[in-house]
Amino acid sequence: MFAQFLTPAYLPFAIAFVVMIGIGLIEAIGLGLGQLDLDAEIGADAHDGVLDWLGLGGELPILIWLTSLLGCFTLAGIAIQQGAVALLGTPLPWALASGGAIIVGGLLNTLAANGLARIMPGFETSVISTDDLLRRHGTILEGTARRGAPARAKIVDEHGQAHFIMVEPHDDMDAIGQGQSVLTVRREGTLFFALPDAATLLKSI
Repeated sequence: MFAQFLTPAYLPFAIAFVVMIGIGLIEAIGLGLGQLDLDAEIGADAHDGVLDWLGLGGELPILIWLTSLLGCFTLAGIAIQQGAVALLGTPLPWALASGGAIIVGGLLNTLAANGLARIMPGFETSVISTDDLLRRHGTILEGTARRGAPARAKIVDEHGQAHFIMVEPHDDMDAIGQGQSVLTVRREGTLFFALPDAATLLKSI
């Protein structure tokens, strides 16, 4: 069967299987490429229509969706070729079999993707806006933050991911030392301004 899988009639499905394994490895080692922000590139109307039908309108990471599609395409192609051998005694030309596998695999993947989306309700994209780092607590990592002399600080967002920013005190006379906790209150470009936690009762959102 493995030797048959490498023949020209099965070659598109062998390639799809190898690509599927590669994507699975990328996901397994945690590169996080499946967490693409689809909303940034796709309009709302398309998002609610065709993408929902394809299984991309929910919260399923795109690489998981693509892995599922490749798997469905591979299975459909093998089934078509095995059926052709049983009925005709020979597999179909690879182009004809691939066309049928795209249609059948696409339909199967719609069911698979929507099923996966239902069992992954807790997934949220980790893509956040820079402004989401405002009103959050952080820690000065290096140096002392003074007006005109920012220091490097670490903030952990709601997804548990660390962000490293440059911080100056909000008040001109403040100096915020290494290891001190701060609350970011505003920003100018990539520079954040913060209050020492001891100087405010504000809470992070």
